[in-house]
Formats: sequence, C-alpha cells, structure tokens
Amino acid sequence: MADHDRHRRAALGAGLAGVATLAASGSARAQAPASTWDRIRSSGELRIGVVPGEPWFYKDAATGAWGGIGTLAGEAAAKDLGAKLVTVETTWANAVAGLQAGQYDVMFVLDATPQRALAVDFPVQPFFYYAQGVLVRPDTTAHRWSDLNKPEITIGVALGTAPDRDVTARLPNATIKRFPGLDPALLAFQAGQLNALCFYHPALVLMQQKSRQGTVVLPEPIRYSATSAGVRREADKTWRDWLGTTLDFYYTTGQTQRMYETYLTGRGIDPVKAPPVMREKWGQHS
Repeated sequence: MADHDRHRRAALGAGLAGVATLAASGSARAQAPASTWDRIRSSGELRIGVVPGEPWFYKDAATGAWGGIGTLAGEAAAKDLGAKLVTVETTWANAVAGLQAGQYDVMFVLDATPQRALAVDFPVQPFFYYAQGVLVRPDTTAHRWSDLNKPEITIGVALGTAPDRDVTARLPNATIKRFPGLDPALLAFQAGQLNALCFYHPALVLMQQKSRQGTVVLPEPIRYSATSAGVRREADKTWRDWLGTTLDFYYTTGQTQRMYETYLTGRGIDPVKAPPVMREKWGQHS
C-alpha cells in the first residue's frame, strides 16, 4: 500500500510539472512580440522611416507632407496592403537602430551593406539602382572615364565618400578637389573652378536643376550600386519576403521608374533629361 501511494504521488507530481511547463510555454508565447507582418495587418498601418534628403525623401515646408521616391514607394506598398501610411522621421545614423527598436516597419533607400546586414534584414530583391555620374561643363567630354583622366581636368568630390575613393583610384592623372560636402562643391562648379562634379546620379540631377548649369553624364564603364529597404530582423520572414516580392514587381513593371519621374516632375525637373533608376535603361538615355 505504501509503494502504491508513492507511485501515485510521483505520477501526480509529474503531471503537475507537465502542466506548469505547458503554462510557462504558453505564457512565453503570449509575451513574445508580434511579428511586423502581424502588426501591420492588425493595426492597418504601415510605418516608414523618413529622413530629410532629396531625392529619397523631402518634406514640403508649406504642407508638412513628405515626398520623394522613398515616400512614393511607401504609399504604393500601403495601398497594396490596404493600410494607412504613417511617416516616422529619423536620421540615417539612427536608421538601423530605429528598425531594431520597432519604431517603423521599413526604411526605404537603405543600402544593404555587410555591416547593416549584421543587425537588420533586407529583401533579396533590390529597390532600384543608382550610378556614379558626373555633372560636366559643356566644354568637357565625359563619354568614358578615360576622357576625364587628364591633368587639365579638375573634378570635385565630397571628401571621404565612395565617389571620392573611386575617382581617386580610377583617375590617377586627373586633378581632384575635395570638399566637405556637395553644396560647396557645387558652388565651385558654378564659379567655373571645376570641369566636373562627381557623385551618384540622382543627386547630380538635383544639382544640375539647382545650378542650371552642365549636363549629367554616366561615363562608361558604368559603376553602379543597388539600394534596398531595411526591415527588423525577426523569426517570421513574411514581411521581408512580401516586401521583396513587391519591390521586384514595382521594378519589373516600371512602377519604380514612374515613382522617380513623378518626384522629378514635382520638383520642376524634366524626367527625359535625367538618367533613370533602372539600369536596363541607361544605354537608352541620351
């Protein structure tokens, strides 16, 4: 009889322990944060990070509304999700930390670098492409990079940027002037101190419009980069994968290029005169 009681108490204890384990597991699941996908679908809101800086994002001083190709992509994605777009202002320096903290669901025009990929996720599919170009004076030929590799050619770059490093290696014979930013470099270009100003082509398009001088050229061989969209790293990859499929659809159907052209038109720039953000079309641009 004593042995029977001991076995019954042991079985009861094991049963209670199992119940406690299941309860703890259920509690842990209940306390786990909702995935980004579940949050968007349940709240009906898509939150995107925005940073002042054209052509990716800009804030209309009169209305407070955000524009730019990143905002237009957010509007399109929100529409396809049946959600309301919410803009959350941040900085490029805080872009990754903001994603990790769940302050916003996506940061468009965030390049996928190895360092960033240690902390956040990126869709496999790119958002669009931008090329390293030059804003050149009418008397300067820049069909190929070799056309600029001459001592009498003076090229302005923003100090410490990727274009600075690239032209330093690519054009060892050119005269390179380095500036603390693009605005002082543009002033030097306007003053006739530079034959060319080198940076990524969407920014150069804005500088050409601002200065009303020069032509934006993508010298051969074209050196380009893909930009992406960052999302929070989480076990559920539904949001990342849906976003990648959507970005690919926008790009291949030409919707991404139309977003860029909509932005340019809104800023008084003729899209025909601006190199596109689809690399397949660069050879077609004159």
